[in-house]
Amino acid sequence: MPIKRSDSPSPSDDATTPDALLHTGAEHGASAEDLVLATGRDVTPRSLAWAERKLAEEGPAALDKLLP
Repeated sequence: MPIKRSDSPSPSDDATTPDALLHTGAEHGASAEDLVLATGRDVTPRSLAWAERKLAEEGPAALDKLLP
């Protein structure tokens, strides 16, 4: 007997993230930790200091330059 497979999810399988949980960060600004994580580096005192300097010099554009 063939296995019945449904490619379309049923209404009860809705895994959509609610809009209230989605954000881009634009409403809160980028933090030094955000900038460090966007570079793929570990969050350390040295990397946070680098990110804080970068944000002070370039503002939110520092993060925009790293993200596609």
